[in-house]
Amino acid sequence: LDKNYPGGDYFDPLGLADDPDTFAELKVKEIKNGRLAMVAMFGFFAQAIVTGKGPLENLLDHLSSPGAVNAFKYATNFVPGQ
Repeated sequence: LDKNYPGGDYFDPLGLADDPDTFAELKVKEIKNGRLAMVAMFGFFAQAIVTGKGPLENLLDHLSSPGAVNAFKYATNFVPGQ
């Protein structure tokens, strides 16, 4: 590993990146994981704009009545927060 790489000597304490091919694969997996996390956060933001509630409140509402509280309830509601 490059000493100037973020994390320095402590970036890979388990030695998972000793092989250059494995290290390249792990970097790609990390980038893909970060992109997936960004898409998930966008989903949280969009849900909050549409429903006017936070993610945990939406989850609890859905779990209490999955048939009635779902995406189809808000599919025709184009006024945020209602």
